Amino acid sequence: MIVEPKVRGFICTTAHPEGCKESIKRQIEYVKRHGQKEGPKKVLIIGASTGYGLASRISLAYTYGAATLGVMYEKPAKENRTATPGYYNTEALEEFLHQDGYYGESINGDAFSREVKEMTIAKIKEDLGQVDMVIYSLAAPRRTDEDGVTYSSVLKTTSVPYTNKSLDLRNNQISEVTVPAATEEEEIATVKVMGGEDWALWIDALKDAGVLSEGVITIAYSYIGPKLTYPIYYEGTIGKAKEDLYQTSVLLNETLKDLQGKAYISVNKALVTQASAAIPVVPLYISILYKVMKEQQLHEGCIEQMDRLFFENLDHLEEELDEQQRIRMDDYEMLPEVQEKVAEAWDYVTTENLSEYADIKGYWEEFYHMFGFHYDNIDYTKDVEL
Repeated sequence: MIVEPKVRGFICTTAHPEGCKESIKRQIEYVKRHGQKEGPKKVLIIGASTGYGLASRISLAYTYGAATLGVMYEKPAKENRTATPGYYNTEALEEFLHQDGYYGESINGDAFSREVKEMTIAKIKEDLGQVDMVIYSLAAPRRTDEDGVTYSSVLKTTSVPYTNKSLDLRNNQISEVTVPAATEEEEIATVKVMGGEDWALWIDALKDAGVLSEGVITIAYSYIGPKLTYPIYYEGTIGKAKEDLYQTSVLLNETLKDLQGKAYISVNKALVTQASAAIPVVPLYISILYKVMKEQQLHEGCIEQMDRLFFENLDHLEEELDEQQRIRMDDYEMLPEVQEKVAEAWDYVTTENLSEYADIKGYWEEFYHMFGFHYDNIDYTKDVEL
């Protein structure tokens, strides 16, 4: 069938298989440009099908020749409905990996469940023996824990309601939005979904099963952002969850001590992802940030960030840590000369001058690319197999 983008607010309900494959191909080509080096050889990526998790998998496979096992929760095509983009991404990546002689397999299921953890451990034992790196890159709106209790996350403040400018993605209009304060129950639920509890459960299960190698490294991804977004992010419910994720890294360093292993938080740059598009205020900030960073030739997408992390920084991670022992891949974003320009543009931006102060075209290009659309070498008028 002919597949066209169907956008509703901040989500697209269709994905193009050939476009997703093109996206994977371009990311692989980017990583291949610098050749290979020694590093991790057997890697588990939890949350491996989109965004930073997907870029990590590509970077690790093509930088180190690493065997990668991905865990994701994606839906295949059904009747006239396309598969999710992560499904097509994974299918395409594994095709390329196998063509290039690399191990690449995936487990499709709820990563929060005990069942998927056990399936993953069995797969590692069968195919890899042990893993020397575990990437934790889950972004989910809800979680059913191992006791069967379901928690849903919320994007709210933790004190008083917060009002600021926001970009309405339905019409590219700037309006004022008020983000309400969360209840105590909502705060707890958000930490349950987006905090570090499940990361710890994964590491404990993998360690108990004997599938973590000596010197294993585990990395989880986080975000801080500028003071402009603090009320909705860093000081909001999602920020509470990210603080819990950080505290989990401290505990995991104790857990992994007898293996001489290490747990890190990597604080990454703000990017267009399915998760970030849903957060009030943030899409406008990102579109302004893109314009400023492109003008200063500092812009990076997911693959550029992960390539810099794994090709340039992995050999000397300890030298790259901040005072809280976090990896700071948001270093370009947080440069004073970047943030000063962003703050200045924020004060002046309106619906009428949006393209002057924000890279709204670049924002939407990246948005459509996530779903396999807007690639100039793909003929979107052709029938494709779903």
